[in-house]
Amino acid sequence: MLEITRKLIDLLDLSPIGDDHFQGDSEDLGFPHVFGGQVLGQALMAASRTVEGRLCHSLHAYFLRPGNHSMPIDYEVQRVRDGGTFSVRRVIARQDGKEILTGSMSFQVAEEGLSHQFPMPEAPEPETLKSEQELGQLLVDQVPEKLRDVLTRDRPIEIRPVNPGNPLKPEKQPPYCQNWFRALGPLPDDPVLHRCLLTYASDFSFLGTSMAPHGRTFMNRNMQVASLDHAIWFHRDFRMDEWLLYDKDSPSASGGRGFNRGNFFTRDGVLVASTTQEALIRERQG
Repeated sequence: MLEITRKLIDLLDLSPIGDDHFQGDSEDLGFPHVFGGQVLGQALMAASRTVEGRLCHSLHAYFLRPGNHSMPIDYEVQRVRDGGTFSVRRVIARQDGKEILTGSMSFQVAEEGLSHQFPMPEAPEPETLKSEQELGQLLVDQVPEKLRDVLTRDRPIEIRPVNPGNPLKPEKQPPYCQNWFRALGPLPDDPVLHRCLLTYASDFSFLGTSMAPHGRTFMNRNMQVASLDHAIWFHRDFRMDEWLLYDKDSPSASGGRGFNRGNFFTRDGVLVASTTQEALIRERQG
């Protein structure tokens, strides 16, 4: 396993600090605040630590305040219900005594049932595409020094955009986006870890889908962007150390908010997870 991947696994490996209370470190990815996917992934890990024999099938969370990546995050898990098939947990993430995220997760005993899915959309093979880091290297001489590390730093999750645009010179595009995702290096056979890693990765390059029709990116100085909420449904088992296609669209944007949807497919076309997110995409005036 690569060292950078081990660091991410350690980031998700929370420390118990009391009954149903856990603490996780924060990671600085070069963003102004804690990456939302980190808080989501750690929150799911905290909830999963209080459930046995059941895997998460859905997650719904609200981002309440931006997180400070120089401080640890405390997670309180509330046991809402344990039924014969389903268990529900509520999670509150806090920094400095203030809530930064609240969410609910539902867990289910494995069972057979009716099954169908949308077909996987067409996409080029990941081997034919450049990674985000390789694309960032092409722009590194055109951005301020403080942004260079954001574009080129190594990540434990490799992302290969299907139709990459130039974030410095964005053009209006249809509200659709595709990326191939996988963790670098082999991972343990732990389905909880794979779900937490997908949760972490699902926040990358998501809200940008709703800005594409307007020719805006997170690098536009007059744009205030932030994730407002996030939901995930896990449909089938998968591995994060194998390529997954993240197929996204944005049906609507209005009122300073952009709505985004996504589906994760395995390379052989199995739909394993679906996501939605509403994001703040406010254009500052003046």
